[in-house]
Amino acid sequence: MTDQLPSLPARIWIAISCFARALSDARFASILVQLQASNALPAAPGAVVPLPPPPSLPPAPALIAPIVAAPIAAPPPALPDVATSQEGALHLLAILQREARLLDFCEEELTGFSDAAIGAAARLVHSGCRKALREHLDLAPVRSEAEGAPVTLSAGFDARANRLTGNIVGAPPFSGTLKHHGWKALKVKLPEPVRGEASRLLAPAEVELS
Repeated sequence: MTDQLPSLPARIWIAISCFARALSDARFASILVQLQASNALPAAPGAVVPLPPPPSLPPAPALIAPIVAAPIAAPPPALPDVATSQEGALHLLAILQREARLLDFCEEELTGFSDAAIGAAARLVHSGCRKALREHLDLAPVRSEAEGAPVTLSAGFDARANRLTGNIVGAPPFSGTLKHHGWKALKVKLPEPVRGEASRLLAPAEVELS
């Protein structure tokens, strides 16, 4: 059995009646809103039925991974400039030459000299070198023990400050005899070295005018 649909005049009357009652009766208007929202009212023939909203989908994975800034590592300690280190060494050598004639003594051929003559020259070189070193360096022994004293080096000892000789077998602790206490510079008091090519001039030539 097919439900009889109201005619056009009847539908006009129904629309006017619902419009008038909805204006005067808030409860009636609320019922109409609920019926429309619940899709309880059938759609008119030929009317476009709005589709329900699509179900919410999980967000699509990002095609490109977010760029995470890598932690910036601390810069490595600056290495000493080779040219500056060489200039400092040449400057100290120039001081030893000026105060003790060290280069002259080392470059002299000593074969034809007697031990007494060599000893006398070495005394002058020793005196000048000692003066220069004490003026520009504060020196101290690496180890406080007297030479010839027994020494024990435990695990983790400073291999740079303690050079092993003799029968080196196994792992520390090592026991031995102190042959030399070593030296270290507590303070360097060298003047500013000469820069550039002039730093290679260790001693000027001496010309005596007649």
